[in-house]
Amino acid sequence: MTEQAMNQEAGHPAIGGGLLVVAQWEAKAEEADRIAEILRGFLPQAQREPGVKLFLISRAKDNPAQFLFYELFRDEHAFRAHQESVHFKNYIAEQALPLLTRRERAQYALL
Repeated sequence: MTEQAMNQEAGHPAIGGGLLVVAQWEAKAEEADRIAEILRGFLPQAQREPGVKLFLISRAKDNPAQFLFYELFRDEHAFRAHQESVHFKNYIAEQALPLLTRRERAQYALL
């Protein structure tokens, strides 16, 4: 069985398979509130994408410059479509990324 087939078949019965992406950001301290504002505009659009099963963004309680993304996509194709969306390019690539000191991402297949 291919990894893609495993991703589509595995997972919790209510969720099904998918591609899980976890990202951690750290904003420049003086830009943390601006990042939060950008993400509040971005999040509803990302959550409405056809291939998105779950899309959450949180802000650390003890360090407001840290943000955690928990994104579940139907498959790799849906993740690529997300990165090519107009709202991703506008809010994330153009506005948010220049304001960060750190950006880390990891991808996981659901068991």
